[in-house]
Amino acid sequence: MRRLLDDAARRLEAAGVASPMNDARLLLAHVLCVPLSRLPLVDGPTPEQIARYDELVARRAGREPLQHLTGVAHFRHVELAVGPGVFVPRPETELLAGWAIEAARAVSTGSTTEVTVVDLCTGSGAIAKAVADEVPEARVYAVERDEPAHAWAERNLAGTGVELRLGHMGDAFDDLAGSVDVVVCNPPYIPLEAWETVAAEARDHDPHLALYSGDDGLDAMRVLERRAALLLRPGGVVGAEHADLQGESAPQVFSEAGRWADVRDHTDLAGRPRYLTARLAP
Repeated sequence: MRRLLDDAARRLEAAGVASPMNDARLLLAHVLCVPLSRLPLVDGPTPEQIARYDELVARRAGREPLQHLTGVAHFRHVELAVGPGVFVPRPETELLAGWAIEAARAVSTGSTTEVTVVDLCTGSGAIAKAVADEVPEARVYAVERDEPAHAWAERNLAGTGVELRLGHMGDAFDDLAGSVDVVVCNPPYIPLEAWETVAAEARDHDPHLALYSGDDGLDAMRVLERRAALLLRPGGVVGAEHADLQGESAPQVFSEAGRWADVRDHTDLAGRPRYLTARLAP
């Protein structure tokens, strides 16, 4: 078992995979159908399992996303089905989801009415599902424009109470105008000219609609600013992820609009600019 893992990790490291031993262990646990914590306790794999493992390691060495191989992405306390056609949620986006959850809880605590949360560009449904899971009293809405991604979100949000719609965030939820408490969004934000810098897993496998957003990467952010201003009640809040090089330019989209208060940027666990928040002025 140890030799199998070491050989797989060496292959993945040579291919440029960022976490070779971790991925080798996760793939083996997947093949053996055991939790990662029980991997050391499992008897040696069968020849059929070894062949299956070798196939998956080869695909991962080809930079196919780990989550596509296992079919699962974990996000905060929820599990998501993912695969070709949908953006794989990143761990750093959990910070934005956590902000949305705390903002929704703050409204819920201080109000006798239901808190309303809208997740724009929902992708796999990750943020919407996390909010519904951790703030069960909230009314959660989500929208996705890309039909394959919408199908994944439909699968992930089934039974959660989230109202999912197919459509563009720029004209979504007119029926909620002026009544929303929290708008949250992980929009596309990579400049078109920066495509070569994108990791192979994302560049070759994530939908381009979920990645690229105009020459400066902020086209979707500008749409979000306008839509959030229409959807939110006075005093409502918006949060949006951005690239680490957009720590000034992304918040500037909101501050220059002249209708937002408390425009702030927030860092991720590595200290890099990661998401902005703002409050709609009364």
